[in-house]
Amino acid sequence: MATDYIIFVHGVKTRERDLFERTASEMFARMKPYLQSDSSRTFKPITLFWGDIAEDSTNLILNALKDSPTWSQFWFQKFRTEQVIPFVGDAALYLSRHVSVQIIKQMTAQAIEQMGLDLEEIQQKSKPDGDRLHLVTHSWGTVILFDIMFATRWEDVSLDPEIIEFVNTLRSCFFGVGNPEINDLGMPIASIHTMGSPISLFNLLNASGAKSFNLTPELKNFLSSLYQITGKPLPWFNYTHPGDPLAYPLKGVMDLSLGDANKFVTLEDIIAPTNSWLQFFNQNIISIIQGGEAHNSYWTNELVSQKIGQVIQSC
Repeated sequence: MATDYIIFVHGVKTRERDLFERTASEMFARMKPYLQSDSSRTFKPITLFWGDIAEDSTNLILNALKDSPTWSQFWFQKFRTEQVIPFVGDAALYLSRHVSVQIIKQMTAQAIEQMGLDLEEIQQKSKPDGDRLHLVTHSWGTVILFDIMFATRWEDVSLDPEIIEFVNTLRSCFFGVGNPEINDLGMPIASIHTMGSPISLFNLLNASGAKSFNLTPELKNFLSSLYQITGKPLPWFNYTHPGDPLAYPLKGVMDLSLGDANKFVTLEDIIAPTNSWLQFFNQNIISIIQGGEAHNSYWTNELVSQKIGQVIQSC
């Protein structure tokens, strides 16, 4: 029986694995009415947790700030400590290869354990088996997964050869990633769902010439290779909340980045519904302070779960 693996990756400010797994499980339960398992296909959720790796360093910085004699005079302390510091802290720490390697290895081990397959077995999952991946990523989790799959910094010859080999092996588990000459191995990605994604901001690194974090070349190769096999564009839905300060549309940015490769992907930005009375505050500082609630709302939004389920079912 073919299996559709639905990969859930959390974002910033997620420190408890049990809570994240419960949140993802509840979202999957809301998706299930739109997923029709039969004798030929089944759906299996996979949760990838990385939040504990950055926790100690973030707490160290936070405690040091609170020890400052002027800290009590700063405004918006809750917003600073609960939104700004966790996001910037997780982002800055991940850009360190030492931390990102730890995250990559931890997420890989979790995927192998939950899928019941090792990397070699995943590599050998050719098209006739019918197994597929669906990515559901939130916030900085989107950047992490895309960095693992596409960033050129993992090709730096100054890296430990063992790390380069590990990342290439991981990438080769997906069609067209890691080795463009071998595109008939691995487990194909059937759909991508990004929620509250700052990936548009991450592209600023590319615009400023930071080639080591450039996702575009490998992403183009991946989309092209996948299209040659499936014969159809990859569905990619980007879910945003109008009050989420970390969420940005992808359509225009990716059109600019991908160029001719746009034909290999069907990208759509979807605005998650919100309460109409909140429109009164849409240009107010209150909306920024409450932005954290909006940023986490995708996990419990019924229409987001419904759309993801419907897209996966239609693939």
